[in-house]
Amino acid sequence: MAILKVARIGHPVLRCPAEPLPSEEIAAPATQRLIDDMLETMAEYDGVGLAGPQVHVSRRLVVYGVAANRRYPDAPAIPLTVLVNPRITPVGDEREDDMEGCLSIPELRGTVPRWARLEVEALGRNGEPLRYPAEGFHARILQHEVDHLDGKVYLDRMPSMESLAFLAELQRYGLKRAD
Repeated sequence: MAILKVARIGHPVLRCPAEPLPSEEIAAPATQRLIDDMLETMAEYDGVGLAGPQVHVSRRLVVYGVAANRRYPDAPAIPLTVLVNPRITPVGDEREDDMEGCLSIPELRGTVPRWARLEVEALGRNGEPLRYPAEGFHARILQHEVDHLDGKVYLDRMPSMESLAFLAELQRYGLKRAD
């Protein structure tokens, strides 16, 4: 396994919609190695999610999961999950505002509104169909990662840039949720 280079904002791969991953390529050794490398990269950088474009691979592939994470100490545990060609659908009208950061936009955080509940459909690591609900922080992670697949970043979802701040400043001045 290897730790992959993370694309940072400004690289064109982050602004282009990713291509679907053909189902016949999921079991290929190169795809399985990419998934392992993405999981290792996410862990190395204390991330809770990573999308293909973030590692310079323009494919609709997402890995995510939350265990004990110093960046998100209050987050609920979410098992490591691999999604191929995910589709998310909001359930209800409720939205939640919270701070977000991104491995592709290091050291910055901002308040982003997201749907509170979703329905997720995708293929799993072995090509098996997945369908499940997600809510709260789990739903936030999924929306953030699917945005990457669509060529968007959390900055695009911020209704105001007033909350955009460096993590160190949020921590220094004790502002809300400096993850």
